[in-house]
Amino acid sequence: MQKIKHTLLFLGAMLFLNIAFGQTLPDTTKNTDPSLNGQYQFMLKKSKSLYGARLINPSRLSGVWKSVNDTLRKERKQLQEAKQEITTQAKTISTLKGEVSGKENSLADATASVNEIKFLGISFNKGTYNTIVWAIIIILGAGLAIVIFQSGKYRKEATYRTQLYQEVADEFQAHKVKAKDKEMKLARELQDERNRWDDSRGR
Repeated sequence: MQKIKHTLLFLGAMLFLNIAFGQTLPDTTKNTDPSLNGQYQFMLKKSKSLYGARLINPSRLSGVWKSVNDTLRKERKQLQEAKQEITTQAKTISTLKGEVSGKENSLADATASVNEIKFLGISFNKGTYNTIVWAIIIILGAGLAIVIFQSGKYRKEATYRTQLYQEVADEFQAHKVKAKDKEMKLARELQDERNRWDDSRGR
């Protein structure tokens, strides 16, 4: 019990001396590192050790505590500003998303109108319209090829008929000439017979 009393008296005296010296002796040295860690390390460096305990100058402890509070206030302010900035950016992102969605819808409508073709009041997809047009072109081409083929066939038939008619006409003309020659020959022979007949009667 006596030992505990002596220890408590010693600690009280040391605390009194620490407070007294801390108040009467100003700190003349300067801390070159203004950060919290620098101030803390400077405070530890300037503190005294007594029986494993640290005797810290109250003015230094108050300075460190003031710096801690200032840093906390600054960090809280920056955190509040960051939150406000995040809220503003979230609103901006939401607005931009709405604009992008509207532009995507406009682009989809424009793409649909570009891919849509109206013919005779009927709306067709561009691919369907191209398919129909090419099908019509192929059908017309096939029809034209058939017509050309048939025309060639009919042309050959007409040429053959014309040649046949020409041959018949030539044969008829030759027959006509022969018949005329024969007729003239018979007429001469008949005239000769008449002349002989007349000669025989005249005698």
